[in-house]
Amino acid sequence: MQPYMEETADSLDNTHSFASSITTNASSASTVVPSMHHATLDDFTVIQKLGSGDIGTVYLVEVKGSKGCMFAAKVMDKEELAYRNKESRAGIEREILEMLDHPFLPSLYTILDCPRRSCLLTEYCPGGDLHVLRQRQPGKRFDEAAVRFYASEVLAALEYLHMLGIIYRDLKPENILVRSDGHIMLTDFDLSLKCDNSTATAKLIYDHPPSKTYQPRHQRTDQSIRFSMKSRILPSCIVPRNSCFCGRKKRSGYNGNLKIVAEPIDARSMSFVGTHEYLAPEIVTGEGHGNAVDWWTLGIFIYELLYGMTPFKGADNEFTLANIVARGLEYPKEPVVAPSAKDLISQLLNKDPTRRMGSMMGAVAIKNHPFFHGVNWALLRRTKPPYIPQPFNFRDIVSSIDNCDVNVEYY
Repeated sequence: MQPYMEETADSLDNTHSFASSITTNASSASTVVPSMHHATLDDFTVIQKLGSGDIGTVYLVEVKGSKGCMFAAKVMDKEELAYRNKESRAGIEREILEMLDHPFLPSLYTILDCPRRSCLLTEYCPGGDLHVLRQRQPGKRFDEAAVRFYASEVLAALEYLHMLGIIYRDLKPENILVRSDGHIMLTDFDLSLKCDNSTATAKLIYDHPPSKTYQPRHQRTDQSIRFSMKSRILPSCIVPRNSCFCGRKKRSGYNGNLKIVAEPIDARSMSFVGTHEYLAPEIVTGEGHGNAVDWWTLGIFIYELLYGMTPFKGADNEFTLANIVARGLEYPKEPVVAPSAKDLISQLLNKDPTRRMGSMMGAVAIKNHPFFHGVNWALLRRTKPPYIPQPFNFRDIVSSIDNCDVNVEYY
């Protein structure tokens, strides 16, 4: 077996292990609720409120009689959604959740419906979100190794979404939850753009092997650019079913490793959506945006984790938007950050979306940046997380119910 085949086999074994682990709650629930697909709101007890969003409120709920089988339930008021004209957003989130099957994205266990409410039942993440976790770090920022870990898992999740023709559009630490094993889960898809008519067709490309030594951008030659004009894109119509690359000498123009690229590059939207500090320039100016907005937000995300703040924040939202469009990117003197990290951020925060890293070649280009050197992309879930939440204590949560202001009749 070839080395890359062994790595892929290991990855599949690991994915199978993960799939078994995420169904534990659902299996436990089935011992009490005959079928999750036929469950109703009466089969669950509200434990406490976890958070609120624009179209719903998330609660921690327990399957009645299960003694600790917990889920996160996003509850939406149907009348309020209709009054605020948010029904389409709720519908898009539901459609997207039903499509997902990825280690760093939520699993939708079931949809609970009643005349007044609609409820999406997903996995509960006891580690909270990255915004709160960052606030607890020394200097309210993560070290470079932790940033690389979280950024790599977010990048893998965004790559999968783009392959499905989904542009996330709302990346921020508050929307990244930490599972019980320390790995992340991207949440909240009501602002996402689902590109039903986009041509996110998978293509096979050869990339150049990553450089072992980092070169600042001003010192690079054309030959050092990883995705140059020599990169080859193989249309799906001419890709053979059986691999013919093993044991054969590569042709002169085909360098590096075989990669899959699928970006919804044709998707366009004129909507003004997102969080102010994370908005891409093309959203602010209203010129229309596409898949490149997710790579902009990834740059803001990495910057915030490293420095404890976002790069363009102003005195108010108006100044923040003006800074995003007109002000250049600046780096604080402290903390000292590796040049490779700054270079990655600079390429992701290119104000021209057509020249922004990832806009055409997607996550493949970003994965090959020196900042991610050493990351085993096929086995991310075997990487040790920088933070693992304390073991979940059901009794502590139940004991706090009396102090919780949750109105159970909301259900």
